[in-house]
Amino acid sequence: MAGSSAPSRDRIVAGAADMISRRGLNATSIRDLAKHAKAPLGSTYHYFPEGKRQLATEAVQYAGEAVARLLRRELDAGPVAGLRAFLSLWRGIVVESDFRAGCPVLAVSVEEPPADEVPPALVAAAEAFEDWERLLTGALRKHGAEHDRAPGLAALIVASVEGAIAMSRAKRSMRPLDQVAQQLEALIDDALTRRA
Repeated sequence: MAGSSAPSRDRIVAGAADMISRRGLNATSIRDLAKHAKAPLGSTYHYFPEGKRQLATEAVQYAGEAVARLLRRELDAGPVAGLRAFLSLWRGIVVESDFRAGCPVLAVSVEEPPADEVPPALVAAAEAFEDWERLLTGALRKHGAEHDRAPGLAALIVASVEGAIAMSRAKRSMRPLDQVAQQLEALIDDALTRRA
């Protein structure tokens, strides 16, 4: 994830997203995040004066925006094309990391937040999920799904893929993702043909 040149702010954010996708947020220190990005701790604090909280939030936003860019690009060809791209992205991350990495947005979402606080990284995770659902909803409607059915199906797609990523990591097998992919494609096809 990180190159050999001087650490850039973007490289630190990308490295933090990768590290969070592997260990989660609570099990990762700012020192761990800097080391994983091959950045001096001082550079990390220079770019992120609020420390781990700021870096984690930006890492989740980075991951959320990367997925949203992919979806925007692929959904023009239809919801199934968008789903396949979404699945392919996560398949690559999980397989290339030997089942060690998953989705940093999910990783932040499943950890217990501090008492009486909603951390900004968790807010960023909610916003990422909402953005992905909004993009999928729009594509489903554009390609013929019923207006009222599209948001629920979009939420089902995101939830199913995120859950399948976790299951694939736990089982060290891509079978859960493959099974979910097959079922989601059938649901999308059904939603689009019922309207036609």
